[in-house]
Amino acid sequence: MKKQQFDAIVVGSGVSGGWSAKELCEKGLKVLLLERGRMIEHVKDYHTAMTDPWDFPHAGLVSVEEMKNYPIHQRTGFTITEATKHHFTKDIDFPYIEEKRFDWIRSWQVGGKSLTWGRVALRMSDLDFEANAKEGIGIDWPIRYKDLAPWYAYVEKFAGIAGKRDGIAHLPDGVFQPPIPLTCVEEYFGEKVQEKFANRHVIHARTANLTAPTPEQLALGRAKCQLRDMCMRGCPYGAYFSSQAATLPAAKRTGNLTIRPHSIVNSIIYDEQKGKAKGVRVIDELTHEWMEFEAKVVFLNASALGSTYILLNSISNRFPNGLGNDSGALGHYLMDHHFGIGARGEYEGMKNKYYIGRRPNAFYIPRYRNVGNDKRDYLRGFGYEGGSWKMRGESAEPFGADFKEQYTQPTGNWGLDIMGFAETLPMHENHVVLTNEQQDKWGQPLLKMSAAFGENERAMRIDIKNDAAEMLEAAGFKNIEIYDNQPGFGLSIHEMGTARMGKDAQTSVLNAHNQVWNCPNVFVTDGACMTSSSNVNPSLTYMALSARAADFAVKALKRGDL
Repeated sequence: MKKQQFDAIVVGSGVSGGWSAKELCEKGLKVLLLERGRMIEHVKDYHTAMTDPWDFPHAGLVSVEEMKNYPIHQRTGFTITEATKHHFTKDIDFPYIEEKRFDWIRSWQVGGKSLTWGRVALRMSDLDFEANAKEGIGIDWPIRYKDLAPWYAYVEKFAGIAGKRDGIAHLPDGVFQPPIPLTCVEEYFGEKVQEKFANRHVIHARTANLTAPTPEQLALGRAKCQLRDMCMRGCPYGAYFSSQAATLPAAKRTGNLTIRPHSIVNSIIYDEQKGKAKGVRVIDELTHEWMEFEAKVVFLNASALGSTYILLNSISNRFPNGLGNDSGALGHYLMDHHFGIGARGEYEGMKNKYYIGRRPNAFYIPRYRNVGNDKRDYLRGFGYEGGSWKMRGESAEPFGADFKEQYTQPTGNWGLDIMGFAETLPMHENHVVLTNEQQDKWGQPLLKMSAAFGENERAMRIDIKNDAAEMLEAAGFKNIEIYDNQPGFGLSIHEMGTARMGKDAQTSVLNAHNQVWNCPNVFVTDGACMTSSSNVNPSLTYMALSARAADFAVKALKRGDL
């Protein structure tokens, strides 16, 4: 085994891992960033970013034969295209076991899912942080909004979030660049919704796309969003937040960062005498060679289930059931957002108006159920993401010269869609475990998934679709269609929980600073740490938690506490 020494090891290079690496590097630590996937270099490796639609061999469609590599994607309808397929893991190469259906969409590469995420960047509030304690669900968060508020502001300023200060208490305002404009029909829809429903607000999407780059962002080579809506191909302008465009360049300029791709972290090495971790065991993805890397501190940012896998697989005399698993909670309380439900309709007015560009995100409707005096027969709530488009002209037949000519003319009605994103409660029975029923190609155990949405989620979905149709009808939309795609657990790609934060080692895996209980030099700041899911998109919270934990870790190292 080869051994190398660093001040810090960061496992995973996505949204949270990039932040951990940046903060630790900028604070003077020599950092090894381990990524299990391949290297992707900013701009150079975005091979399809500038390809015109007509230049793809199959008009963007992936062949039936090639889709056999993606059976999970195929059964879900998750879009794999010729333009984006290289940013997603082939399902057949990395199997897992489903005790209950789980749709695991993975992007294993340098940059991880920061290259493919939806970029909706929302803060959690004390409505979220206090919910478990007030309702007697799960355990209480060990932090509150005031603990994270300055870190939200810190990461927003660096990342660049377009949005507007809306003054909604349970969706706190942040540090925003100018919002991406709404279309005329979206503004109209928002006005009508506000007239009919005082507690419902149609606001600009808060999206991690630059609209007025700061000197700091320009110095990193980032530029204003070009409104191409090709973000999943990789942005050569650096206009959306990704590890490649933002955190990793900042980390590299310190001279303190070493990136090692194709590095599968098998487990954390626990020092029984010192009572802390001394490093990690790694398998080279390509050569299958085993090696060890040592460090004073380890940050797990391998994704919720990736980090939990490593903890479960880190067995020692002190931790026979997984590192930090004195509580037995490790692997349990798996959460995801449930979505794929809402309504769409047509508006017959404003036919003489159009819009410029293709926006990466449009509007958002914050949660309003179980807020204030609103009480429902289920717990928590949901928000909506939505957008509008101009329909094309109509033709008698869907082919031929007349059809092609009409299709180039945006003379039809406006269409508008609103889809719910909703909270899932933390339940012990929703879990993952390691099993040797099968092994991967490196001889490691596989994850076995067992999770399902419950009665609370099913009750909530009735309101999601009915409220969506109700708002469209109130705004005068026609041909309203309610839909419920009933996606599987995991498809929102917001896996959370399984190594939750808490107030004691008897009920949780991590403390208030994201430290593993009784192994203080290991930190987990990705989705695994979440104690509840909220209904808002979680990535901004991962960023804030990562920056906060890195600051704490470096100060603790300087004091000699780690």
